[in-house]
Amino acid sequence: MITVVGIGADGWDGLPPAARRELASCQVLMGSSRQLDLVPGEFERVAWPSPLLPNLPDLLARHADRRIGVLASGDPGFHGIGTTLVRLLGADRVRVLPHPSSASLACARLGWALDEVTVVSLVGKPAALLVPHLHPGRRVLVLGGSPAEVAALAPDARITVLEQLGGPRERVHADLAAADPLHVLALECGRDGASTTPGRPDDAYEHDGQLTKREVRAVTLALLAPRPGELLWDVGAGAGSVAVEWCRTHPACRAVAVEKSPERAARVGRNATALGVPGIRVVVGESPAALDLEPPDAVFIGGGLTAPGVVERCWAALRPGGRLVANAVTLESEAVLTGWHARLGGELTRVEVSRAAPIGGFTGWRPQKPVTLWAVTRPWTGPESGTRPGAESGTQPGTGPGTRSVTEEEQ
Repeated sequence: MITVVGIGADGWDGLPPAARRELASCQVLMGSSRQLDLVPGEFERVAWPSPLLPNLPDLLARHADRRIGVLASGDPGFHGIGTTLVRLLGADRVRVLPHPSSASLACARLGWALDEVTVVSLVGKPAALLVPHLHPGRRVLVLGGSPAEVAALAPDARITVLEQLGGPRERVHADLAAADPLHVLALECGRDGASTTPGRPDDAYEHDGQLTKREVRAVTLALLAPRPGELLWDVGAGAGSVAVEWCRTHPACRAVAVEKSPERAARVGRNATALGVPGIRVVVGESPAALDLEPPDAVFIGGGLTAPGVVERCWAALRPGGRLVANAVTLESEAVLTGWHARLGGELTRVEVSRAAPIGGFTGWRPQKPVTLWAVTRPWTGPESGTRPGAESGTQPGTGPGTRSVTEEEQ
């Protein structure tokens, strides 16, 4: 059993008797150098290695026959080492004694309601992750962020520095340049900030014309139906707009953007960072060869539909209950979609958009290229296969009116 004790800037004096007793019974005490200096007693003190996560299993194994205590800042289960240890060892091998979190202390000092505040941890993470949380009038607490970087991302926000919370050196002020390393940044957002609803303006993206246009993108994301924690493959990503807006719907959503052009792939990375989802993984390569990836919960095929094996590979990799959406703008790619619709079913939709544009001294409608969308959901598998009643295995796409078949590869 490993005991994880939350500790604040007030150190030993701020710990309740139960936490002190637990620490006093430990043989090995692990934590940051700063935290280890806060606790008196005769322990073997082990400072966290860097990087921590790759080295943590071996470190724990070396002390497996001893009683281990771990120090964590504030609440160990709130963006802390406690959750990491539980994932690694299991909840039955970790006991957590929480302390008030830095977010709780910050809200107490500011008079903010904790349940109405967004908390973003930038500890060891890129500052761009803050961008999707900046909305007019919202209150945001930033853990571990660089004051200068945060201020650059939120130039119209009122920023308060809360440092050494709970300790004798606690200070609340607005001097970003003088912020103590142990701080929380409290943001009161101004008027800037973009909606997380899909369908951002086209000019929000850097692109060379290979971009799923705004209106079609909104429909595409609605059909992909992102849910927290799910993984998307954006195949033939172009500018990466679908992957970006998938990830912006919820912080737990993930995406892999697959693009054969190195130049466009680099552009996907820049768009992802600029729009606050730098965690998108960009894979440079041609599909289907580049699709040896973690199985997705949803797939969007925006390019490469006519390449042999692309749809087969995406369908085979899709998790049960997952959604596949493919868009076509040429007759050749549309023929591929109609063939697969005959084979697997789903929905075919054509979207035609016209935008108002000047015509001499007047205004008229300028039509965009029509786009055909095919959306299909992979059946949940179980004792019964996903094959529709009466389907015959091995039928090729479009080989008969109303044909619906699922081959062994598709199962």
